[in-house]
Amino acid sequence: MSPDDRPTHDAATDVRGAAGRRILVTGGSSGLGAAIVQAARRVGDRVAVLDVHQPSIADAYVEVDLAQPRAAERAAAQAVDELGGLDAVVTSAGIDRCGPLGDVESAEWERVIAVNLLGTAAVVRAVLPALRAAHGRIVTVASTLGLRAVSDATAYCASKFGVVGFTRALAAELAGQVGVTLLIPGGMQTAFFDDRPEQYKPGADAKLNDPRNVAAAVLHVLAQPPGCEVRELVVAGSLETSWP
Repeated sequence: MSPDDRPTHDAATDVRGAAGRRILVTGGSSGLGAAIVQAARRVGDRVAVLDVHQPSIADAYVEVDLAQPRAAERAAAQAVDELGGLDAVVTSAGIDRCGPLGDVESAEWERVIAVNLLGTAAVVRAVLPALRAAHGRIVTVASTLGLRAVSDATAYCASKFGVVGFTRALAAELAGQVGVTLLIPGGMQTAFFDDRPEQYKPGADAKLNDPRNVAAAVLHVLAQPPGCEVRELVVAGSLETSWP
């Protein structure tokens, strides 16, 4: 067989072939989460969203504050019931509070840890039985700031470094049972930065990634054949300043 005759690999075809999955997305009402919901539904997946805000599209929605772990567990279990099972969970919910440690109110600092790290663990814990039954997949969303620390971001870095450690340990724990992927996105063109003080917002010349590009990477992860996993994935704009 000549090189020209070899079958070509088409990622889009792979994704369509895997459509019909039941997926839970945290933070699915905006930003990266909303882009994942849209991409998944476009290929025929059914998606449930956990968020404090109503999503524009979803097959199921459970309103929940992910800073409350027990409530997050109950909401995740309800979403699984509404979908009739689960094939994948993507924990894309995330918040931030910028500023020197002594200037950020304790409750706000702790809320970042609660949503980004404890909420992630609570949702994953709640859906594990369903994912084990389906030999499903977990995609946790960390950040380039889960690998690289910067000033005035102690809460965010602590939470995302925690997600990195949690996910790596979980991958070892669930090997052969449930696929586990650590997603590390760079900065994206979302409302994530809108409520920050001006000094912490990306500059006008910042080259942020389109969240749809990251969502496409998530669907690529979910479309891997049985026995194959994307363990860790960095997705960033080509001029991303927080990576490497």
